[in-house]
Amino acid sequence: MKYVGDSRIPVRREKRLPKPYSEYPGKTEPFFPNFLLKEWMAAVVFLVGFMALVISHPAPLEPHAADPNDTTYTPMPDWYFLFLYQLLKYIPGSMIVLGTVIIPGIFSLLLLLAPWLDRSPERRPSRRPVATALMLFVVASIVVLTYQAVASHKAQQAEAAAATPPPPPPPAAEGAAFDPEQAFIASCASCHGQDLKGTPAAPSLVGLNLSVDEVVDIITNGRKGSMGVMPPGMFQGTDEQKKQLAEWVLSHQ
Repeated sequence: MKYVGDSRIPVRREKRLPKPYSEYPGKTEPFFPNFLLKEWMAAVVFLVGFMALVISHPAPLEPHAADPNDTTYTPMPDWYFLFLYQLLKYIPGSMIVLGTVIIPGIFSLLLLLAPWLDRSPERRPSRRPVATALMLFVVASIVVLTYQAVASHKAQQAEAAAATPPPPPPPAAEGAAFDPEQAFIASCASCHGQDLKGTPAAPSLVGLNLSVDEVVDIITNGRKGSMGVMPPGMFQGTDEQKKQLAEWVLSHQ
C-alpha cells in the first residue's frame, strides 16, 4: 500500500540563505568593515576640510547682542537657517505655520522615507530622473534663498543707516586741537569697528588703496559698495577736519 501526499510526512525545505560574498567577485563587499571604513575615511576628509575653512575664514560675529532700544539692529539667524528665514518672507503672516512647521516637516519626512520611496537599483543620476531633479531643485532653492536673505539683510542695514541721523561731533573744549581718533569713534566706529576691521554693516578700512582726497570725498558724499550704502554726512566737520580724519584712517594701513 502506498500513501501519496500523506500530510504526516514532513516536507524538507532548504533554508534560503544569502549567498556568500565570494559568489559575486568584484560586485559587492561586506558592510563591516569594508564599506564602513570608506564612509569613515570620507567623513574624516570632509571634517578636515571643514575645520580648515573655519580656521581660515572664521564666522563673523555680530557687533553686539540684540538690543530692543536699537532700531537699526536687524537680527539674523545662523547661516544654515537663512533659506528658511527668507522663505518666511514670502508667506503671509496668517499662514506662518505653513513656513515654520508644515513645509520643513514635509521635506524632513520625504528625506526619511527616501529609501522606501525610491527603491530602484539604479544609482546613476541620469537613470534616476525624478530623484535627481528633486535633489537639484532642493539644493538650488536653498542656495538662491540663502543668497537672497544675505542681500536683503544688507539692504535693510543700508536703509536703517540712511534713515538714522548722523551723530553730532564730540564736544571739544574751546581752543582744543581736533582729535581724529575721537572723531572716528564718535562717527564711524559703530559701523566700521573701533579697530577699523569692519563689521557685518560696513567693510574694513584696513588696507585701503586710496588717497587722502578720495577718502575725504567718501566722507563728504558717501559711497555705495558691495555691503550697502554709506550715506553722506556721517561726519559733520570742516574740510580740514575731514582731511585729518582721512589721514588718520590711512595711517592705520
